[in-house]
Amino acid sequence: MLKRIVYGVSGAAIVGLGLFSLYAWNSSIDPITPPAKTDYSPQVIAQGKTLAAAGYCSTCHTPPGGTAYAGNYEMHTEFGTIYSSNITPDVETGIGSWSEEAFNRAMRKGVSRDGHHLLPAFPFEHFNKMTDADISAIYAYIMTSVPAVNQVKKENGIPFPLNIRWLQAGWKLLFADTDSFQPNENKSEQWNRGAYLAEGISHCGACHTPRNALGGEKYDQMYEGAPIDGWIAPSLTSTSTSPIPWRSQDFYEYLTTGNSPYHGSAAGPMAPVMHKGLSALPDSDIQAISLYFADHSGADESDDPALNSNLQAAIAVQHTQTDLRIDEGARLYATACQACHYSSDKLVKGRPLLTLGSATHLEKPTNLINVILDGVRNDQGIRGVVMPGFRDALSDQDISAIAAYLRQAAGENTWPNLQQQVFEIRNQPRFEQ
Repeated sequence: MLKRIVYGVSGAAIVGLGLFSLYAWNSSIDPITPPAKTDYSPQVIAQGKTLAAAGYCSTCHTPPGGTAYAGNYEMHTEFGTIYSSNITPDVETGIGSWSEEAFNRAMRKGVSRDGHHLLPAFPFEHFNKMTDADISAIYAYIMTSVPAVNQVKKENGIPFPLNIRWLQAGWKLLFADTDSFQPNENKSEQWNRGAYLAEGISHCGACHTPRNALGGEKYDQMYEGAPIDGWIAPSLTSTSTSPIPWRSQDFYEYLTTGNSPYHGSAAGPMAPVMHKGLSALPDSDIQAISLYFADHSGADESDDPALNSNLQAAIAVQHTQTDLRIDEGARLYATACQACHYSSDKLVKGRPLLTLGSATHLEKPTNLINVILDGVRNDQGIRGVVMPGFRDALSDQDISAIAAYLRQAAGENTWPNLQQQVFEIRNQPRFEQ
């Protein structure tokens, strides 16, 4: 009897392994000679350039100081270090021998030309929502307009057995959303355009949606915030901790200028999203994305943030003078921060009130501490407006005192083990774009 059970289980395992192998296997697609620029119309190539920017292709495939699209951008994940691929049209080390069919399969299924599975750091499940015409346009742009660069991809630091590409098929089976984009018939054409861009090429959920223990997006918590590259991508839904809800005009101002006076400035991995990515899209597309996310945030479009009680409280607290001899955080803030972060009776763009900013109200101090440490460069936030970093000027104790003061002034509880968190954030890998 025991033998029968053993044989039965073994047989089932062998059959299951065989079926999974068939599912996981992908054929190689024959290499080609790179297409000529004359094979595509100038309009298609221009459209591909716009879409490549909106998909942050260069951002993720270019290391700091490196050649555009040549790969080796370093990504630190919970599963190890991943280096992006060379996607220039170089035949030896890039995708120069890839046919449009191979490129389309990679974008839709996360499978390389030679048949191996790509790691899910490549957001193919989002790109799968794009039309064939849009994917073809990106292919046309990269293959005809991006200079070929011969640069070998660095080896990933993914440990065994997670580095077995064959097993990625199982991950896809369990977690990947392979559905194509379906317009919502109950929404406007503009809303659906925003959804198509946000869910597809711009893959906003790849950063703003929480992930499970194996790295799969939790689709039932879409856009509810997640850690990314040493920062927190905040919630874009009604679960946002921002004191003032995000309306469509707030999203639009943020996405076009890098700053919303009622919420804060773009820094970290979000800065190139606007200044190197979405800025390439026509204004109508930014309006569509803004409308789409405002619907997720649940804000009342008729509300005037200038009349919001949280704004009035944030302005008023500036004029409440704490005893600087006793409160170290208040004293440090007054000497290092308040000269710039001050508005009289009305909020002034470019002079954000930190007690109002989204970073001060998140569950973790990550974003606030990152900005205090490294500031905001002139290519982040509002173009040309900078904030100096205090990494070398303030100690962990100093920064934790300022953060604690701001949380208290904002009516929030102090973050736990704050000084230890400052130490950890200071010493985490830095992601420069």
